[in-house]
Amino acid sequence: MKLNTSLLVILFITFSNTTLTAQEFGIQLYSLRNQFDKNIEKSLKTISDWGIKTIEGGDTYGMEESEFRKLLAKYKLNPISIGASYEELRDDPKAVAEKALRYGARFVMCSWIPHDGNRFDIETTQAAVKVFNESGAILKREGVTLAYHAHGYEFRPYEYGTLFDFMAQNAKNFSLEMDVFWITHGGEDPIALLEKYPNFVVMLHLKDMEKGIKGNNTGSENVETNVVLGQGQIDIEGVVRKAYEQGVRYMFIEDESSRVIEQVPKSYAFLKSISLK
Repeated sequence: MKLNTSLLVILFITFSNTTLTAQEFGIQLYSLRNQFDKNIEKSLKTISDWGIKTIEGGDTYGMEESEFRKLLAKYKLNPISIGASYEELRDDPKAVAEKALRYGARFVMCSWIPHDGNRFDIETTQAAVKVFNESGAILKREGVTLAYHAHGYEFRPYEYGTLFDFMAQNAKNFSLEMDVFWITHGGEDPIALLEKYPNFVVMLHLKDMEKGIKGNNTGSENVETNVVLGQGQIDIEGVVRKAYEQGVRYMFIEDESSRVIEQVPKSYAFLKSISLK
């Protein structure tokens, strides 16, 4: 069958533009953890009713994984990313890879490096880099990218930079999921960090911080300081624009406050109002 050349060109351009400019605003399921504890299916339906289809998850909140995945399919929720603990990545990365494949996830996110109280040092950082590089290599062979989610304690000084700089400069098989709340809370500028490490960030957690809150490097803060995106002290629009310019496709709303049901639709509307052209 002979195809029209002009039609092929149009289809190619259309597909290329969709691929290169596609932007997906999703949600981290942890945002609705309290709702999941009461009614899992109702919570997933709520997300779908908001118009959100891209999710980051991994926890089934007590439900059998196969049943949970059926509900995701029922409500057309696409698990692009799932979470894994540091211990899981260290002790059984093959099982993590298998879980990611069951979900059809492209990313695995690790959100915490265990450390003793307020003690996070170069030895802990070096050990984590080793775990992430080794487990990340196993995931990579399955077409899955490992992303570390920083919480701010990584920005403690080390040599001529920070412990985070050491991580970024020694990352061979893992990337970064940037949570703009925790980056800011830890004393860094998300936009400046995107500019400093343009190829390191593969996903974002979009979470705004109440005005007047002063951060620190503990990785801890009152969840009620999470506010509607665009109403806090973080330049969410600027971050989204910069990340978009650098090709970051997946950006997840994460709202840990008790007002999540009221706030997420407003945050989602704000994100959709941002012009990325």
